[in-house]
Amino acid sequence: MKVVVNGRFHAHRPTGMQRYALAVSQRLGTRLQCVRPPVPLKGAAGHLWEQTVLPASVGGRLLWSPNNTGPIVCRHHVCTIHDLIPLEHPEWFNAKFSALYRWLMPRLARRLEHVVAVSKFTSERIQELLGIPASRITVVMNGVDESYKPRSRDEMRPVLERLGLGSFRYFLYVGSLEPRKNLRGLMQAWRLALPSLDEDIHLVVTGATGRAKVFSECVLGDIPPRVHFTSYVSEPELPVLYAGAMAAIYPSLYEGFGLPVLEAMACGVPTITSNTTSLPEVAGDAALMVDPQQVDAIADAICQVAGGEQLRRRMRERGLQQAARFSWDRCAGETWRVLEAHA
Repeated sequence: MKVVVNGRFHAHRPTGMQRYALAVSQRLGTRLQCVRPPVPLKGAAGHLWEQTVLPASVGGRLLWSPNNTGPIVCRHHVCTIHDLIPLEHPEWFNAKFSALYRWLMPRLARRLEHVVAVSKFTSERIQELLGIPASRITVVMNGVDESYKPRSRDEMRPVLERLGLGSFRYFLYVGSLEPRKNLRGLMQAWRLALPSLDEDIHLVVTGATGRAKVFSECVLGDIPPRVHFTSYVSEPELPVLYAGAMAAIYPSLYEGFGLPVLEAMACGVPTITSNTTSLPEVAGDAALMVDPQQVDAIADAICQVAGGEQLRRRMRERGLQQAARFSWDRCAGETWRVLEAHA
């Protein structure tokens, strides 16, 4: 028995949803048949292929679409929905992109045989906004790759030097540079925190700028001192960058899951994150939670973590325990049980 997987995600650089699709599909192996465009297609061309060419390749088999969208005409279809951000916050996106998703997602959801949601929060939003009953949704939380783990300083030093980092005294943000990630608030909070921080502590911001065809402009405002931008960091180097940080900070306004929080904790890094949307599900009691709308609260959390060695030690231990609850093997196994039940 083979399930067809919508392989459009292969056209994109691996971040967030694409990393999920790669991790799960690789573990399911030959149980899936991947159908993908002959050449990488993004934007309108990718959607057109998905809606017109892909359905003809499915036949009567079950289709699994792992990344929020899929062909409306396929009824024997399971889709993983990560979030409904374009529906809830269209102002964070390019107008054409948000209009497409506001049209597409309700129609797709009504025709799906079943939905996989990556968090309880996302499941609740699907029920409320799309009118899908809970009986047609299964929550399967994301996992974390085995490469995200604590590292020795000797192992990390060459990577940090290549990235232009001179020490292990840095707070780390990982994520795309787009409006919902609250980078403007983070810059304001960092400026407030600076007078209370040791002079050798820096903020490292890792991630590429969101595509203009998808996201509205991310305005950071004035960049405060001691902020280092690395742009996109490759998959082999990213776990090392996490592991070298004295703390990670992720004050996002909205997440369907929040993979950077899990990855940071798996690397043994004390983590500050938001107390909203799905993030409390991921962090449990292991992270320092803040209201992302309160710049003062973010700054206070930075100062607490920077100045508290015992606090960092407790957060590190709790983070490793929390992260151990998540794995891609478990995620793939639970996803397969859903697919097998509907194949």
